[in-house]
Amino acid sequence: MAERVEQRLEDRVPELEQLERVGLFTHEEIRAVLKKATALEYKIQRRALRKEDFINYIQYEINLLELIKKRRARTGYSFKKEEIESSIMHRVHSLFKRATGKWKEDVQLWLSHVAFCKQWNAKHQLSKVFSTMLAIHPNKPALWIMAAKWEMETRLSSESARHLFLRALRFHPECPKLYQEYFRMELMNAEKQRKEKKELERAKMNLEEFNYSEKILNGEMAHIIYRDAAQKIKGVEFHLALLSIAKLFDFTHDLQKEILESLQAEYADNPLTWDYMARRELELGSLKSTEPTTKQMKVSEMTQREERCCAVFDEAVTAVPTEDMWKCYITFCLERYNRKTNSEELKQKRLERTLSVFSKAHESSLLPEALYKQWLQLLLESSLSQKAAEVAEAATKRFSLSVEIWQLRLQVLIQLKSDNVTQCFEEAFKHVKSKGTLPLWTLWVEWSEVTNSKEDTEALYQRSLHAVAPAESVTMKEKYLDWAYRSGGYKKVRRVFTSLHESRPLSLDFFRKMIEIEKEQESCKMLHLREYYERALREFGSADSDLWLEISRGAKSSPGQTRKLCEYSLASYEDVTGRSGGRLHFQVHFIANWTHMKKL
Repeated sequence: MAERVEQRLEDRVPELEQLERVGLFTHEEIRAVLKKATALEYKIQRRALRKEDFINYIQYEINLLELIKKRRARTGYSFKKEEIESSIMHRVHSLFKRATGKWKEDVQLWLSHVAFCKQWNAKHQLSKVFSTMLAIHPNKPALWIMAAKWEMETRLSSESARHLFLRALRFHPECPKLYQEYFRMELMNAEKQRKEKKELERAKMNLEEFNYSEKILNGEMAHIIYRDAAQKIKGVEFHLALLSIAKLFDFTHDLQKEILESLQAEYADNPLTWDYMARRELELGSLKSTEPTTKQMKVSEMTQREERCCAVFDEAVTAVPTEDMWKCYITFCLERYNRKTNSEELKQKRLERTLSVFSKAHESSLLPEALYKQWLQLLLESSLSQKAAEVAEAATKRFSLSVEIWQLRLQVLIQLKSDNVTQCFEEAFKHVKSKGTLPLWTLWVEWSEVTNSKEDTEALYQRSLHAVAPAESVTMKEKYLDWAYRSGGYKKVRRVFTSLHESRPLSLDFFRKMIEIEKEQESCKMLHLREYYERALREFGSADSDLWLEISRGAKSSPGQTRKLCEYSLASYEDVTGRSGGRLHFQVHFIANWTHMKKL
């Protein structure tokens, strides 16, 4: 091993001598580099190889390259790159090759080598890396796409990119992403050749020498890819993805028409098809030649476009009366309503249209549950409070078992300061099950804290503890304790704690809250603190070791209290957990806390 290390270090000598001779590094820096390189070399020559050692070595060499680059920029010296940088880069490639040969399955390691090649413009080496990587990882479409894009965009080789995509499709014949990127590549290649041809025509050069293919120029390759993909991959989303790519190129009108006709023929009942056809009306209007117009004319034109979209949507909800179709329609209306405009007339029309569509979907019993919230928010923002209350009531009749819908209705009533809030809460709990009703009880007690008397609120808290599921009662106990302290002070919170501390399940935050309240008192009682900690430890001490350390940091009133709590934790730890190994751990924290308190 030592001989191999010595040989590799000797190989470094010429580049290090050059670095010192040209003044990029000092003699001391060269010695430091040699020392670090020796240590790194020994690590990668061991029998038991570690990936981290290779990564550290590679990173060190890359950092060295970056430093040399900065030194060159500072000194203005740009010679001897072949003897210095090329030698280091060759070593980095060798390290990557050894690492990827040992850990072939590590894709991130391969991608790091790719990134290095791109950063340092090692095109020839990168081509080899892609070739080897794809031979080992042919099951990853993203790697094929990355390699093909590099061939197309960096090496400007459409033939190589096409070859890679065709190879990839043999492994992944039904991969939508591969087809999309292959489709995009062919259109980009066609656009590139069309631009080149135009430039040559302007220069009045002989085009026969360049042998341009009319099929490629007209995007015929993209047509072939689409037809092949349409036979293998079904789904409206895939067709729409290809259509959106085709729309980026101005010579694809025939291709767009073909995809659109296929969509309408095969997916006429799909809401996404109708959604696209409707939104297309906006774009069709913008494609027309525009002359200088007044603000009023622009508003009128936009109104007409949106009305054409809505006409298509109206036809769609008649042809495909589903929740998804209405959702597409409403989403479109909300998007238009939320667009900024200086025209109050246009904004008002958008609002009226959106509310009308919401109402029609509701009347058809096809408005999804999730959209009722947006409808109610829109009504409240528009100061249509009475209508909001009616909609909320109708929603609870349709989704009577939904906690979220009842919560929405109650929030509307509370916001409107209605007299029927309590009645509505009672009605809600008649319909929904006890499990999952925590949001309703939380809303009720929070409303009661502001509106009702302390006695009514306390009765409501006690009722909620019996009504909710045991797991949800934990949250209500914490809120009850917090409210008791805010409304009645220390004596009341002590009484509430005493009534609840045996009512399981409990949470650690429940005890911590009481501990914090006790510490806030002017005369903090050690007996009470010990009781709270003891109860918390009985419940959670065996599972939460950090709780024991809190005891040693618990009391803040005096060093004596800290000492007592620490001694108590040391004495109790083994009894509760049955583990003696942690005693020394707590003794260390005890000494640290006690010393700190004595200094204070």
